[in-house]
Amino acid sequence: MAAMACGTAQAAGSGCQGRVQAPQYRGEIFPPWQGGANNPARDKGLEFTVPEINDLPDFHGDFRNSRLVIFVGGNYFFAMAPLVHAFEAMHPDLRGEIYYETLPPGILEKQMQHDGTITVGNMTWTVKPDVYAAGKLKVAALIKNGMLDAPQVDYVTNDLAIMIPKSNPGHVTSLKDLGRPDIRLAMPNPAWEGVAHQIQLSLGKAGGPALEKMVYETKIRDGSTILTHIHHRQTPLFLMQGLVEAGVTWKSEAIFQEQVGHPISYVPIPAAENTTAVYSAAVVKAAAHPKTGRLWLEFLQSPAALKVFEHYGFKPAPVAEKP
Repeated sequence: MAAMACGTAQAAGSGCQGRVQAPQYRGEIFPPWQGGANNPARDKGLEFTVPEINDLPDFHGDFRNSRLVIFVGGNYFFAMAPLVHAFEAMHPDLRGEIYYETLPPGILEKQMQHDGTITVGNMTWTVKPDVYAAGKLKVAALIKNGMLDAPQVDYVTNDLAIMIPKSNPGHVTSLKDLGRPDIRLAMPNPAWEGVAHQIQLSLGKAGGPALEKMVYETKIRDGSTILTHIHHRQTPLFLMQGLVEAGVTWKSEAIFQEQVGHPISYVPIPAAENTTAVYSAAVVKAAAHPKTGRLWLEFLQSPAALKVFEHYGFKPAPVAEKP
């Protein structure tokens, strides 16, 4: 995050030069968003959150006495609070006893490979998931390698969009515009974000291998494409700080940013160039709470869950496998 603040200062012409700079942005643009609604813990104790410095936006709730732990790719971090509220309404005995993480699927997989132990800054803790949710192919692969138990449950789909500042200073109207040398981009990192591969497919549909190479090779080398190093939650941050003019994300994320009042908009991608993702989930092998994990899978296909997802532009999965 410090690098982003430095980048803002440089953009303003002052330079960072190794010195701490006063923030040149509104603090509320930094996560965690939603006014603390994404924390399902019953007792929050002392609340100490400092935007950009101490915020841990991808960790939610109290893991110490949790009876349901969900590892879900960050593609719909903004939908998890209303989903959890709806689930708790159906299962009030679980109220305040749900913990979830919304890191990229590849990073969550690495945490699982380390027996649930993770270190962020100076803090290390261990929490093992009951449910893992990501793209359909990723979930199927982890079932095949024995990390997850079958069956997997498909529940919603999502499409890509080009996220832009509300004023659209780069006059971006299509995927082809992302190859222009004057357009600075924030793009998901293919190393751990599955959406990057779907974006590459869409770039190929819109402009062939040349456009894909321009966005994900040439512009990375010359610095006009920034790869996100957490996940595409960073894309609106870069846009709102004036560091980039565009970035491809899931359409649902742009809709969320508009709904919370951030100066963000999006350019729709035509169906012929778009790539649709199917979201899927499964219970983790040897989960501590397999019964509640299966309850969550059942909930994901319920009308209550679909109502939440549709609010952000998701659609029901075409073929849903029952748990």
